[in-house]
Amino acid sequence: MSGRKDRLTLSVSIRRFLDALVHPAARHDAMAGARDRVFIGTRLFGSFALLAAFPIYVAVGGAPGVLEVACFAWLIAPIIIAYYLSRTGNYERAHALSSISLAGLVTTIAVNTGGIASFAAVWLVTIPIEAALSASRRVVSFSVAISLACAALLIALAASGMLPPSQISPELGPTFEAFGIASVVLYCGTLAFAAEMLGRTGRSLLNAEESRYRLLARNMGDVITRHRRNGAIEFISPAAQAVFGVPADQLTAHGLFDRVHVADRPAYLTALADVARGEAERDVEFRVRRGQDAGVRGGTSFIWIEMRCRRLEQTDQGSPPFGAVVAVMRDVTERKSQEQALEDARREADRAHAAKSQFLATMSHELRTPLNAIIGFSEMIVQENELGLDAARRAEYAQLINESGQHLLSVVNGILDMSKMESGGFEISAEPFVPREAIMSCSNLMALKAREGGIDLVVSLQDDLPGMIGDQRALKQILLNLLSNAIKFTERGGSVTVSAATEAANLLIKVSDTGVGIGPDDLKRIGDPFFQAEKTYRRRHEGTGLGLSIVKSLVALHHGEMSVQSKLDVGTTISVVLPLDVERNVAKPSPVVTTLAPRQKDKLEQKVKRSA
Repeated sequence: MSGRKDRLTLSVSIRRFLDALVHPAARHDAMAGARDRVFIGTRLFGSFALLAAFPIYVAVGGAPGVLEVACFAWLIAPIIIAYYLSRTGNYERAHALSSISLAGLVTTIAVNTGGIASFAAVWLVTIPIEAALSASRRVVSFSVAISLACAALLIALAASGMLPPSQISPELGPTFEAFGIASVVLYCGTLAFAAEMLGRTGRSLLNAEESRYRLLARNMGDVITRHRRNGAIEFISPAAQAVFGVPADQLTAHGLFDRVHVADRPAYLTALADVARGEAERDVEFRVRRGQDAGVRGGTSFIWIEMRCRRLEQTDQGSPPFGAVVAVMRDVTERKSQEQALEDARREADRAHAAKSQFLATMSHELRTPLNAIIGFSEMIVQENELGLDAARRAEYAQLINESGQHLLSVVNGILDMSKMESGGFEISAEPFVPREAIMSCSNLMALKAREGGIDLVVSLQDDLPGMIGDQRALKQILLNLLSNAIKFTERGGSVTVSAATEAANLLIKVSDTGVGIGPDDLKRIGDPFFQAEKTYRRRHEGTGLGLSIVKSLVALHHGEMSVQSKLDVGTTISVVLPLDVERNVAKPSPVVTTLAPRQKDKLEQKVKRSA
C-alpha cells in the first residue's frame, strides 16, 4: 500500500514538473498540452537516462572512442529542443528540429559504421514515424524528405568509394546489427505508446466535449438547428420536443417548415436564404403549429418563435457544406401576448382620450347652449320695463327658461348616472311591477314629441304579458332613452315601434325606427360613453352620447342583454332582454349594489289582472 502511494506521489510530481514546462499558450488547450508533455517528457527523461548511463558504459567498456563520445554528446540536442518548445510553444518547429537532429546523428553513425549497410541506417525509418506524432502534414513531409536525403547520401558515398573504413570489427558486426534492430523496435514501441496515449487523450477530450454539448443541448430551453441552403433541417437539438410538442425527428428535413404558419413561411425562408447567401445575421419571428393536432382544423394551437440565424463558414473538410446556416429558436409567445396586451391597452387609452376630448367638446355645447338661453331670457325679463315686454312675451321667455333648465338638468342627470354606474355606486331596487304599465306610460310621455316631429309611434305588446321583479324606474329610463333616440333620429313621416313579449323566463323589448340608421364601423362602438356617430350621419341633434351607454349599463345591472341591428338609411332595431325575476340572477357578479324588496305576489297578480 505504501509503495503504491509512493508511485502515485512520484507520478503526480512528474506531471506537475511537466505541466510547469508546458508553454502558457498550450495550457488552455488540453490536447495541445498533452502533446507538449509527451514531447518534452520523452526527450528529457530519455536523454537524462542515457547520459546517466555514460559513466557505467565507460567503466565497463573502457575509454570511449570519438564516435561514442559524439553519440553521447548528441543527447544534449533533445534537451535543447525540449527547452525550445517549452519557451516558444511552437510544436511543429520543435518536431522539425527533432527530425533534423535524429537524422544528423543516424547519418553520422552510419557513415562511420558501413554506410547504407550499417546497423544505424535502419533508424532512418523512425524519423517520419516520430514526425507523425506532430499531426502536421508539413512536418511529416519534411521528415520523409530528410530520411530519403540521408539514405541517398549514404548510397552515393558507398557508390563513390568515399566512405571511411568501418570502426566496427567483423566479429562484432552481427551484434551491432541485432542491437540496431532491437533499439529501433524499442524506440518505435515507445512512439506507439505515445501515439496511443495521445489518441486516448483525444478520445477522452472528444467524449467529454460531446457529453458537455449534449447535456447543454438537452437542458437548454432554446432550440438549436442547422439548415441546408434550401432551409431543410439537418440537425435539431432535443429541446425541440418541449418547445414544439412533437419528437425532434419529425422536424428534420422540411418537417418544421410544414408546421410554420402559411402567412409566415416567406419570412422564414427569406431569412435563411439571406444568411446562406452571405448576410451576417438575421432575426425573424413566425408562428408554428404546436403539438400533434397540427393538421386538425379548429384544434390547432400556434406559438410564436423568434429565430436568430447566422452562416456557418467552411474551414476544412470536416466543416459543414457551403451555405449551411445555424439557427437558435426560442418560444416568445408570452412576450407577444404581453405586446398585444400593451397594444390593446394603448388603443384603449387612445379611445379613452378621444372619448374625453369628445365629451369636453360635447359638454361645451350642451351646457353652454341652455345656460346662455337661461341667462339671456332671464336678463330680458329683469329688464322688462326698459324693453316693454307684455305678459305673453314674459310667459314665452319663462317657458324657454324652463325648457332650457329641464334640458340642462337632463344632461347633468345623465352624466351623474353614468358616473355612478362606472364607479359602482348606482343602486337598483328590485320589486314586483307590471311591465305593460311602464311601457305604456313611457310611450304616452313620448307620444307628444313624436307627433310634433310628424312620426308615428306604434306600441305592440303581448296580450298575456306577465309581471316581473326588477327596478321599474330603471326600466322606464331604458325605454325613455331608447324612444327618445329613435324619435330624434327618425325623419318626418317615419315610424317608431315599441314591442314587448316573453321568451322563456325573459322579457324581450324591441324599439325599432325607420331613421337614418348606423354604419358598420360605428355599430361596433354603440354603447360607449359619449360616443356619437356624427361624422357618419352629419348629426343635427343635440345630445351627450350617454343615452345608449346608460341603457347598456342598466341592462347589465339587471343581468340582461342588449343588441343593436341597423342599416344606413333603413333604420335601427335595439333589442333588450331582461329576466322576469332579477332575484334569480343576484348571485351573478354585478358592478353595483342591488337592494331587493320583499315579494308581493298577491299585489302583483292584482296589477296583472287590472292591466289585462
